[in-house]
Parts: sequence; structure tokens; C-alpha cells
Amino acid sequence: MKSKLLKTMVLASSLAFFNCGDDAVTSAINNYGGLSSSSGEVQPGDDSSSSTSDVQGGGELNQQGGTEISSAAESSSATVQNPESSADVAASSSSGVAPASSAGIAPASSSSEAKVESSSSEKAPVVSSSSSEKKVESSSSEEAKPKGVFLAEGKDETKDQMRVKYIERTGHDGGGILAYPEQLSNDQKHAVVVWGPGGSTEPGAYGGMIRRLASHGFVVIALRESPGNASQGKPALDWLEKKNKDPNDPLYNKLDMTKVGCSGHSMGGLESEQMVIQDSRVITAMLNNSGDLGHSAMSKVPQGKTIGIVYGEGGMERPNAEADYNNPGVKVPACLIKMTGGQGNECQQGECGWGHGSGPWGGMAATVAWMRWHLGGEDFRKADFVGTSGRYINGEIIGERGRWKGTCKNF
Repeated sequence: MKSKLLKTMVLASSLAFFNCGDDAVTSAINNYGGLSSSSGEVQPGDDSSSSTSDVQGGGELNQQGGTEISSAAESSSATVQNPESSADVAASSSSGVAPASSAGIAPASSSSEAKVESSSSEKAPVVSSSSSEKKVESSSSEEAKPKGVFLAEGKDETKDQMRVKYIERTGHDGGGILAYPEQLSNDQKHAVVVWGPGGSTEPGAYGGMIRRLASHGFVVIALRESPGNASQGKPALDWLEKKNKDPNDPLYNKLDMTKVGCSGHSMGGLESEQMVIQDSRVITAMLNNSGDLGHSAMSKVPQGKTIGIVYGEGGMERPNAEADYNNPGVKVPACLIKMTGGQGNECQQGECGWGHGSGPWGGMAATVAWMRWHLGGEDFRKADFVGTSGRYINGEIIGERGRWKGTCKNF
């Protein structure tokens, strides 16, 4: 009797064993979240695809028309690519970002202790289910603020880069021009350029130069006149400082008054030279077709500042520009940039061509590049001015006839 009972039990056990087939195994695999362990592709039922729409449509339009991806979208892009097994991936939230609270985190198990790896193969910290542990943060306030002053994303100094506001009949005396980018930066301050017109010339005659500088990110104040002694440049900067402190002004808290450059044509160049000598806010100057009549002003520029001159081969300013630069007392970094190969009837020292009006028009790119270098911190531009083969040392005047011939010292 016992023998028959034992045989019956063995037979029942065998039948139960053979009924446990592939369906049970498949069901167990599916319970890990619907991820393929071999290809890493998301299977139906996974909701991580919403992170893609966040990247495509959730960013803010930046100053240059591109799309800034929020930190939340950036953190979602760092999710595991091609995980080796489904146990390596933490459960994703509906936004595609690792949840900040413990409620959205899958319970830890011995098979899921492996750290999540980013696409760069660096391992991120394990996210614990305890609310006291460090959480994955995605606040945009934690993004590092850009350093330096704002510059247009486009770097080509031979072209305008941004739309600008151009306001005439303004300034401290009501006769100047104010120009700046239509879209002012919310993250960086803007450097300032003071432009001085030539003697008896309206500032509007230099509209191309003023707009070009503003389109590259600078706030430009053009003077009504240039006496050549800093008497108009100083009150122009004082006027801008008041606007920078006025909560009701569009320029409120937008200006970096420690990053100020001066430039100008002829008498405006002399105004610029005196500004860099006399005003502590001004750190650089680029004279256009100008140079101290006494040939000594450049030697008075304080240490820590820079100065340059753009002039024409046939311009009447040539003797003063070259003598001012060649004064042995010049100790600061300085450049002398000549425009050669022009077509014209102005002549100096046996050369004819580019004349007294060359700098602000055909040669404006040099002034823009200089300001992007010395105010904007684009140190790579040093190679364009300093050495033996840079763009403004021995290069083509883009879009114009002739070549640059430059020399620099004390860099």
C-alpha cells in the first residue's frame, strides 16, 4: 500500500514539473521594466521618449536665435546608452529625468546596485530611495553663469551679427547716438564703446561703424563732437552710468563699466586717446586715422591699458600716427595698423591710396576685432595682431582693395 502511494506522489510531481514552461520565464523578464538587455532600445510601454520632446520644444530662444536646453533636458540626455542589462537602469519618470523624490525611485535590490553610467562612461552616484540621501537636482538656477561680457555668437568682424536699436539725438548733450543689441543679455553684462566723430562731422556719418560695433554685443555711445581732450567722452560715460543704475531704463544693470573702450575718427581718435589716458573706466582705445600732433600722447597711456591706431597709407594723419607710436616712451601694449594698396589720390611719403577716411569705413573690421579682443576677452585674436602672419599684420582687407600691414610691441 505504501509502495503504491509513493509511486502516485512521484508521478504527480513529474507532471507539475513539465507544466512549468516558457510562459513563466517570459513573464519574469517582462517584470523588469520592458527594456531589452541586448540592444538597449526602449520597448513599448516605456515613457522615456517624453525627454526628447523636452529637448526639441522646451528650451528658451537665446540671444542668437539658437535653443538653450534646460538643465532638466540635459540631465535626461545623460541617461544610460545601450545598458548591458535591464537591472542597470533606474526606472524613468514621465519627463525622462531621474525623480528628485524617493517616491519615484524603484526599490533597490541586490541585482540593481550597479551605478548608472552616462554616455561618457563616467559613473553617476547611486540614487537611494531614502529622502535623506542626495537627490538628483535639475534646477536651472544651478547652471554656471557665463563668464566675461556678452558678445554676439557670430565672430566675423567683417559683418553685422545682431539686430540693434539705434537711437539718435540722445546722450548727455542730446546730440549723440546710442546703439545696442535689440536682445540684451540676461546672463552677462555688455561692454561699452565710446565713438568720437571727426571734426565738424555729425556722428550719423559713422552709422555703419556704430551699428557694426553694437551688432557684436557692445553698447555704443557716439558723441556729438570731439574736442580731442576727453571733455565730451567723460560726461558721456557718466550719462551711461546713470542709465545703468536706473531701474526704469532698458540698460538697467546691463553694463560693465569696467570694460570700456574708446574709438573715433581723426579728432575723435584724439578724444579716444585722451580718454584712455585720463579716465580710469577706459581700458583700451583704437584710433582711426589719427595720432597725437605732439607725438607724445601714446607714451602717457597708463600701465595695464592698451592702444592701437588704424591709418591709411596716403592719409594726412600718417606722420602723426607713426611718430606717436614710435615714441620711445611708449611702454604699454600698442599696435600700428596701416591700410595699403588702396585706390585714391591721397599721398604721403611716396605712397598713394587709402586716405584720411579709410579707418571708419573700409577698415572698420580692425576696430571691431580689437574691441572683441580687449573688451570681450577673445584672446585668440592676439594672433591676428601680434606676430608676423596674422590677419592685421599681413592679410587681405576683406571685401576691400589692398592689404593690412601691421606691427605691435610690448605684448
